[in-house]
Amino acid sequence: MATREVENIFADILERARALDPVNTRTWFDKLTVSHMDGGSLEISCPDEATLQFLRSNCMSSFTRAAQQITGHLVGVDFSVEQHKRFLRRSRPREGGPNLHPDYIFDNFVVGPCNRLAHASCVAVSQSPGNTYNPLFLYGSAGLGKTHLLHAVCCETKRKSDKAVIQFLSCEDFVNRFIRAIEEGDLAGFQSQFRTVDMLVIDDVQFLREREQSQEEFFHTFNTLYSNSKQIILSADSPPGKIPAMEERLTSRFNWGLVARIDPPSYETRVAIVQKKAHLRGLSICDEIAEYIARKVHANIRELEGALTTIYAVASTTGEQITIELARRALDGQIEPATRHISITDIIEVVTNHFDVRLTDLQSKKRSQSIAEPRQICMYLARNLTKHSLEEVGGHLGGRDHTTVMHACSKIGEARSSNPKMHALLNELTKQITQAPQA
Repeated sequence: MATREVENIFADILERARALDPVNTRTWFDKLTVSHMDGGSLEISCPDEATLQFLRSNCMSSFTRAAQQITGHLVGVDFSVEQHKRFLRRSRPREGGPNLHPDYIFDNFVVGPCNRLAHASCVAVSQSPGNTYNPLFLYGSAGLGKTHLLHAVCCETKRKSDKAVIQFLSCEDFVNRFIRAIEEGDLAGFQSQFRTVDMLVIDDVQFLREREQSQEEFFHTFNTLYSNSKQIILSADSPPGKIPAMEERLTSRFNWGLVARIDPPSYETRVAIVQKKAHLRGLSICDEIAEYIARKVHANIRELEGALTTIYAVASTTGEQITIELARRALDGQIEPATRHISITDIIEVVTNHFDVRLTDLQSKKRSQSIAEPRQICMYLARNLTKHSLEEVGGHLGGRDHTTVMHACSKIGEARSSNPKMHALLNELTKQITQAPQA
């Protein structure tokens, strides 16, 4: 078959695959090429292992159906890494590298006040593994981007040094491999696998709790890597000191480096995330729809992506154009109103807007009434509207200690009881913070 004819057929297959499965469509599909095609088989070449894993896991069915529909034949589809990449992969020092998601790179991560420290620390670690923020500990609720950042660090590290040996896995996988190694009598092999890497990345490390043997093994693995200046990156749903049933010696080590919190995204950040997710799929949505989704969904990034998927699924099924009316119809009843998760960032944003002051002023040592009162109100509201400790509240407002926060809460509480204006102001600020925006 002539090259031009193959290219034309494959272009039609790509277009049909996009139509069949818009959810898993990506802009980088345009970079795919045909490495082999005859009457019964189609081999599609992709640039790297990450895209290969994505295609095989998510796109095999849609590409197979598209190829059969376009050619009119029973066609088997497979994916492979480009020829010149295969040699590089075979020449690596060891097999079993991490399965990285091609979407989870730094360029695709939307940075906002909720995650700026976590993002910056991950970028810094990827530039100089083992030398900056070691260990790096990220924590926050599910669906806020921790896993995205872990993938991004690994992707960037491999991009800078293809020979870097990385182990990236979930805590559950680490524990299961440890148990299997004990059962098979191959503990030495397990230890060699994890103690000789350049970077160890463990997602959801809180699942080590109540697993004494696994904690013991991880303790020695941590010590070996740390003493050899190898990078350790961990994520969890809570800070080290609040993971239940975790050995104190491990908690202490988790705090040796940088501990970075990720909060739920603000409204503006949610809008940017929706637009980014749509762009990754090669889809175009207007600002009004992105803003509608951002107002509708507050919990986490996964729900934002789920809302976007629902809208496109309805549009594909009905054959309609994506409009704000269709978006409202698609999400009506799909996303139930929920109590908004409130972060200190949300509180600071409302208070600084009301008093027309800057966050840097609240975090400074200034004691003027125009700065001190908004600062104390932030502390009072944070203690009443969030589950943060006194130390955490003070940390967000210039690193102040718990006694300062206690004094502020006491002072504002007394003012609320004795001053009707303060009572009304606090009620209004609380309403702005807690009330989910309406579509």
